[in-house]
Amino acid sequence: MKSFSIRLEHKSSRVLFPDTLHSYDTLNNGSGLARNGSPSALLVFDENTQSLFPPTQYPYYVLPAGEQFKNSDSLLKLAEWALSLGASRETTFIAVGGGVVCDITAFLASMYMRGGPVILVPTTLLAMVDAALGGKTGIDFQGYKNILGSFHPAEEIRVFPEVLQSLPESEYLSGLGEVIKHALLRDSELLELLQNRKSDIDRRDPKVLEEIIFKSQLVKQWYIEQDPYDQDIRGHLNLGHTFAHALESISGFSEWSHGQAVAWGIGRAMHLGLVLGLTSQEYADQVSALLHMYGYRLNPVPQDAELLLSAMQKDKKKKDGQVRFILQSGHGCTSYQTASSEAVLQSLRT
Repeated sequence: MKSFSIRLEHKSSRVLFPDTLHSYDTLNNGSGLARNGSPSALLVFDENTQSLFPPTQYPYYVLPAGEQFKNSDSLLKLAEWALSLGASRETTFIAVGGGVVCDITAFLASMYMRGGPVILVPTTLLAMVDAALGGKTGIDFQGYKNILGSFHPAEEIRVFPEVLQSLPESEYLSGLGEVIKHALLRDSELLELLQNRKSDIDRRDPKVLEEIIFKSQLVKQWYIEQDPYDQDIRGHLNLGHTFAHALESISGFSEWSHGQAVAWGIGRAMHLGLVLGLTSQEYADQVSALLHMYGYRLNPVPQDAELLLSAMQKDKKKKDGQVRFILQSGHGCTSYQTASSEAVLQSLRT
């Protein structure tokens, strides 16, 4: 069984690729009850994920599917359900789903009785390579992404690539957007795979799929271990995200999936780098060609440029009152940059 650990300051998260779907809800004690009589585990699915896995012995809750339900109402309903079942600090929350389910369940685990264990079973490519790794949890608030959240690393992240065979194409492309981002940040071999094995990636060849997931996870592992609490270099993982989060916000988290917005945002980041004289034209063209090859929308949005700029002003990655963009001069050459409103608007309109 393939596995590795993400080492944090006070604990580690184990990422593993189990051999069978029947192990998705397995706990070490093998019992349905903890020593104090509370449930040893509670599972959280969404409407799309419950049918992907064998039945479970543990109580479970089914969230509505969609980013619009990643909010305080869903969080409080989950908390009420856990309390009604007598969950304690010994109860392990197991999230089975995409980024929304993983984020909201881990956030609840971080707060319930001041914190308890959580296991994540990501079921989308996006969650496997991004949302489930690194301990970030959270919910959206007043139309903005991940405004309320915490750091609460999972004990384990259990990855089953086979469930991706039934993933809708739009969600698969959403996850590939984050894989491309990781390749641009620091993995030339992953970048070559994306450029040269598109047909295998498109048809979700099991061996190639596991390879791109594993390589992508290792990129994120490196950043997490360098900067566990996102104070410095881990922010490079937000390449394209300042643009993407603004786009998601003004479209009501409905028109664009997260990964597709990230791909668009990476394209806009290349344009901003060109406007600022930072990014080489050759590299910007290479990135644009790769994104076009996978069918991402990259067109500018001049009619919404002012709205996008306004949404960026509320971005949580601001420092000293200024929005910071993650830009690249070339492959693996990434940095924080500030930009004038005029430069940002120009990058949005060209």
